[in-house]
Amino acid sequence: MPIKIPDDLPARLALEKEGVIVMGETDAIRQDIRPLRIGLLNLMPNKISTETQLARLLGATPLQIELHLVRITDHVPRHTSADHMEAFYRPWSDVSAERFDGFIITGAPVERMPFEEVRYWPELCSILDWTRTHVHRCLTICWGAQAALYYFHGVPKQELPAKATGVFRHRVLTPSPYLRGFSDVFDVPVSRWTEVCPDTLDATSAVQVLASSEQTGPCVVDDPTHRALHVFNHFEYDSTTLADEYHRDGGTYLPQHYFPDDNPHLPPENRWRSHAHMLFGNWINEIYQSTPFDIANIGSKETPRR
Repeated sequence: MPIKIPDDLPARLALEKEGVIVMGETDAIRQDIRPLRIGLLNLMPNKISTETQLARLLGATPLQIELHLVRITDHVPRHTSADHMEAFYRPWSDVSAERFDGFIITGAPVERMPFEEVRYWPELCSILDWTRTHVHRCLTICWGAQAALYYFHGVPKQELPAKATGVFRHRVLTPSPYLRGFSDVFDVPVSRWTEVCPDTLDATSAVQVLASSEQTGPCVVDDPTHRALHVFNHFEYDSTTLADEYHRDGGTYLPQHYFPDDNPHLPPENRWRSHAHMLFGNWINEIYQSTPFDIANIGSKETPRR
């Protein structure tokens, strides 16, 4: 089934070339179904790449998805043109009265800063509170996951001695609808400077670690109290994203278990794509099975979908 995005969003051409069905506004209106409204608060520097990566995974699910791009109200990104932001993004202050079936909060290049020193931390706290009353299910990624766990549960992050970068083996710890179809072990790209201590998470009774790595720690954390799934690593990454980061950083941090024979001149192989599709497909399915049919009932007034 298709994903509905603006006709001239740069991601559209890339997705159509890959065979993802992209729907226009006119075609969407003709279908007598309610699409799932998914909001994306995109805090990543390269917003166009992140839009494409996440739209690809959302558009591969068997339901009609309506993707809404959201930004921090007063924050001006340095790596994406003002024209692009003006054309495709709405500030959170403009959407705060709306309701969403799902809402995604990405990572951000601020993970080595204390949360309270991030300029938009107060608004992000307001957004996290808002997801409890205006969003059916939330998905947080990388720094976004650390921020949510810190805000909701007081779970701190700690800086690593060196950047964790590469494709690492993870293991399913607890069966979950979110991991339906997963192998017992699976590979996921990791790219971060900080981590959440497993012992701290284990002591937080309100959350449950679903998957983890011996080398890089927790990966997928279920937070049922806040109807949220927190993912510390990057299922959404393209095959070459870690290579792009490696070259951007001047070849300083060679991603582990990524380039064949650890040779950065050889093209990397994607070993995580199928599990990325399963994770996002399972998340969308959980939303569809439980979100209220009347979108006005999402959040604090939720009633089951009929």
